Amino acid sequence: MAGNYYITTPIYYVNDKPHIGHAYTSIVADCIARYHRMFGKNVHFLTGTDEHGQKVASTAEKNCMKTIEFADYNSAKFRTMTPEFNLSNDDFIRTTETRHIEAAQGFWNKLKENGYIYLSSYSGWYSVRDEAFYQESELVEGKAPTGAPVEWVEEPSYFFSLSKFEDKLLQFYEENPDFIWPKSRKNEVVNFVKSGLKDLSVSRTTFTWGVPVPGDEKHVMYVWLDALTNYISALGYPNENAEKMQNFWPADIHLVGKDILRFHAVYWPAFLMAADLALPKQVVAHGWWTNEGQKISKSLGNVIDPAELVSHYGLDQVRYFMLREVPFGQDGNYSKLSATRRVNSELANNIGNLAQRTLTMVQKNCEGRIPVKHETHDLIKQIEELSAEYFELFESHLFHEALECIVNIGNLANAYIDEMAPWKLKKENPEMMNTVLHHLIYAIRVIAILLKPIIPNSADKLLEIIGEDSGFISFKNLTDSLEEGKMLPLPQIVFNRIEEEAE
Repeated sequence: MAGNYYITTPIYYVNDKPHIGHAYTSIVADCIARYHRMFGKNVHFLTGTDEHGQKVASTAEKNCMKTIEFADYNSAKFRTMTPEFNLSNDDFIRTTETRHIEAAQGFWNKLKENGYIYLSSYSGWYSVRDEAFYQESELVEGKAPTGAPVEWVEEPSYFFSLSKFEDKLLQFYEENPDFIWPKSRKNEVVNFVKSGLKDLSVSRTTFTWGVPVPGDEKHVMYVWLDALTNYISALGYPNENAEKMQNFWPADIHLVGKDILRFHAVYWPAFLMAADLALPKQVVAHGWWTNEGQKISKSLGNVIDPAELVSHYGLDQVRYFMLREVPFGQDGNYSKLSATRRVNSELANNIGNLAQRTLTMVQKNCEGRIPVKHETHDLIKQIEELSAEYFELFESHLFHEALECIVNIGNLANAYIDEMAPWKLKKENPEMMNTVLHHLIYAIRVIAILLKPIIPNSADKLLEIIGEDSGFISFKNLTDSLEEGKMLPLPQIVFNRIEEEAE
C-alpha cells in the first residue's frame, strides 16, 4: 500500500478559540494520517486557519484589536492543537500568508482566463455568521437554514458561472459514487444540485479584509473561494509542477463537518473543473457533538473546551473516546458518565488489565523473559481474523467498529487467561503455561499495533513493556513472531482508571 496520501481538515475560522468540533475533526484526520503512514505511505496532513472575511473583521473590531493582530492571536490557539492533541500534521496554512494570497490570486486569474468569472451586481440574502449567500427559498422564518441571521445585500460583484457546472457535477457524482461520504449526505448534495445552481457571487466591496481581486482591488474575494484554495496553496500552486502538487494532488480525503459539505462537494469541485485541475478523491463529512444530550451553544454556556477534557481524562483517552463512542458520520453525544465508563471498561479494565495480568505472570513464572511456545491455539486465528476485519472497517471510515475489533481481541485474550488458568499450569504443565503466556504477549502486541494510529503514546507504552521498539513498528510486521527468551521490563500500568463523579 505504499504511495502518496494527502488528507486535509478544513481550515478553522479564527473568530473564536478551538472547541470540541475542531478537536474531533483534527483527531480523526490525525488517526487516518497515522494509519496510512503505518502502511509505509508518504502522507501529507494539512490543517490551518481561515482568517479573512467580514465576520473576522467585525469580531476584531468588537475586541478593539487590529484585524491582523486578532487573526494572529486566534490562529496561534489553533496551532497549539498540534501538541495539545498529539497531531502529526505536516503543514499549517494561514490564509493571511503570502504563499496563500499568491495562490488564491493565481486561482482567480485561471478561472477568469477560462471564462468563468464576470462582473455584475449582487442583490440577495447574506449571512455574516455563515459567510454564505442564501436564496429566498432557503430561508426558514427569515433566517438561514442554520438559524443564522441574514441581511439584504446589494453591491457590485464578480460572479462565478456555477450554473454551467450543474450537469458536469451530477455526471461526476454518478461516475464517482464514493466521492461524498456518507451516502446519506451525498443524497442531500445531489438534490441541492438538481434543484438548480445559480451563478455564485465571489467578491465583496463592502469590506476590505480579504484577498484583493487581481486587477480590481476595490473587490476582495468571497471568503470561501479564498479559503478553499488553501488545499492547493499549501502544495505550491499556482505552480502546478511544484513537487508537492505533483505528489499529493488530488487530495485523497477532505475531512469536513456536515455544515460545510456544500462548499466542498459543490463549489470546490466546480472551481477545480473551471481551473482544469483534478478533483479530490473523496469528501468525508462528520456529524456534530452534543453535551449531555443538549445542543452546544454559547447561550447555553455548555461549549466543551477540548483541552479541559484532556486535562480530566488524559490525551489518549480523549482520542479513543472520540473515535469509539460515535459511529463516524453521525452526530455524537459527550457525557461525563459515558466517557468515564468507556475509558474504564475498554482501556483500563480490558486492555490494561490484560497487559498487567500477563506480564506479572511472565515476571513471576518465566524470569521476566518471553516464553517459548510449544503449539498454537485458536486464539491466534481469531486474532488474525479480527485484525483483517479492523483494516476493512477502518478503510470504510467505520472507526468505532474497527476499535470494537481491538476490544474483542482483548476480550478473547482475557477469556483465554480464565479458561487456561496459567497460574495452575506451572506445576501441572509448564510447557503449556509458557505457550499460553506467549500467546497472550502476542495478543498484546497486535492490540498495541492496531491502536497505534488512534492512541499512539499509550500504544508505544504497551509495545515497550513487551520489549518492542515502537519506532520500528508498522502494519507490515503486525504478525511477526515474538523473540523468545527476550528479557522484558517490569510491568507498568498503561491505563489508569478514572473515578466516576457522583451524580
